[in-house]
Amino acid sequence: MTAPPPILILPFALLLGAMALAPVLAPQWWPRHYPKVALGLGAITAGAYLLILRDPGSLGHAAHEYVSFITLVGSLYVVAGGIQIQAPGGAKPLANVIFLFIGAAAANMLGTTGAAMLLIRPWIQMNRDRIAAYHIAFFIFLVANVGGGLTPIGDPPLFLGFLQGIPFWWVAQKCWPMWVTGTGLLLALFFILDTIGFSRARADSGQRNRRGGDGSSPVLAEPSGKSGDGPSPPLHWRFGGWRFDGLPNLIFLAILLGGVFITRPPFLREGLMLAAAAGSYFTTRKSIHVANEFSFHPVTEVAVLFAGIFATMIPALAWLDHGATQWLGPHPGPGIFYWGTGGLSAVLDNAPTYLGFLSALFGSAGTREIAPLLAQHTAQILALSVGAVFFGAATYIGNGPNFMVKAIATQRGVRMPSFGEFVLKFSLPFLLPVLAVIWLLFFRH
Repeated sequence: MTAPPPILILPFALLLGAMALAPVLAPQWWPRHYPKVALGLGAITAGAYLLILRDPGSLGHAAHEYVSFITLVGSLYVVAGGIQIQAPGGAKPLANVIFLFIGAAAANMLGTTGAAMLLIRPWIQMNRDRIAAYHIAFFIFLVANVGGGLTPIGDPPLFLGFLQGIPFWWVAQKCWPMWVTGTGLLLALFFILDTIGFSRARADSGQRNRRGGDGSSPVLAEPSGKSGDGPSPPLHWRFGGWRFDGLPNLIFLAILLGGVFITRPPFLREGLMLAAAAGSYFTTRKSIHVANEFSFHPVTEVAVLFAGIFATMIPALAWLDHGATQWLGPHPGPGIFYWGTGGLSAVLDNAPTYLGFLSALFGSAGTREIAPLLAQHTAQILALSVGAVFFGAATYIGNGPNFMVKAIATQRGVRMPSFGEFVLKFSLPFLLPVLAVIWLLFFRH
C-alpha cells in the first residue's frame, strides 16, 4: 500500500502545535474548546481516510488500538482511585528518592499506568508543604516511563514485543544496565533539585513564621480519611505514618493485569477491564473517593485529546512504516533505532512507533523469525525497546499516563507547565542528558 499524501500529516502537526501553544497563548479559551480542536482535527483525518483514500481498514485498526488504550488507562485510573494511601507530610529529599525508586520498580509489576495512578496522590500528599512542578516532572520520568523498562507488563511497547515473540524475561536480562543507569542518573538529578527545594522551603517557612504566619501550605490539606457513608471502617493497613485504605481493590487490579494477556476473542480483554473498573467503582466506599478527590475529569480530558491524537497520527505512522526500511539503510546501527524510535515516541504514541521500527528491522534483516533476529540484532532490539520506553517521558503525550498525571496534579492545585514549557524546563535540561549518556555507553557503536 502506498503512503498517504503528506498533506494529511498537517492535522497531526496542528494538534501538537495547539497542545503546545494554546495553553500559554489562550489559557482561558483552551480548557473550554480543546474537545472541538482535538475531535475536529481527528474527524478531518478520519473523513479523508473514509471518503478520499477509501481505507477504512487503517481507521478501524487505529480505533481498535484507541479503545484498548483508553480502556486500560481508564480502568486503571478508576481502580487506583479506589485505593487511598495516606502519606505523612514533610518528606525530605532522601525519602522522596526512595519513594521514586520504589515507584519505578513497581511499574514493572503494575504497569506504568497502574503505578502512576496508584502513587501520584500520595506523592503529592507527602510533599504537600512544598510541592513544585519538578516533583511531578520527575515522577513522570521515573514512575510513568523509565521505571517500566524491564518487563512487558511495564510499558505497552514491550508488551507488543512480547506478542511478537520476544521472551518475557529477555528484556529484563538485557535491559537492566540501561535501566539502572537511567534510573540512577534521574534519581541523582532529582536529589540535587529536591535538596535545593527543601532548603528554600525551610527558609521560606522560617520567614513566614517570623512575620507571624503559620507556615501552612497553600496547595493541599491532608485528607482526613473520615467516613461519612457508614459506621464500619474500611479495610486498611498501617505502616508507620502510612495508611492504606481500599485494599479490596487490589483484587480488581489483579484482574486488570491478568486481562492484559487476553487476546482472543476480540474485546474480551476490554470487557473484563471495564467490568473490573465498574466493580471497583461501585464497591469502593464514598469516603475513599472523597479523600482521593476522585473525579472523571482527568480521564475524560485524556480520552478526548488522545482520540484526536490516535486519529491524526494514522498518516504519520503510515509514512513511518512505508519509508522506514529505505531511510534506515541495509545495515542500520543501534543508534539509529535508539534516536529514531525515541524521538518519534516523544510525540507519537510509543507503542505503534515501536512496532513501526520493529517492522523496519524485520525488513532490513530479511526475516520475520524472532529467534535469529534476537541472536543477530540484539543491540538494535535493545535500542528500540529502550528508546520507546525512555523517550516516552519527554512530553505529556509520549506515554499514556503522562497527561493523566499532569491532569491529576493540576486538579490538586499544583501549578504545572504547559506542553512546551515541560519540554523546555524539564525534558531538555534533565532528561535529554541522561538519554545521551545511555546512548554513549550502550548504543554509540
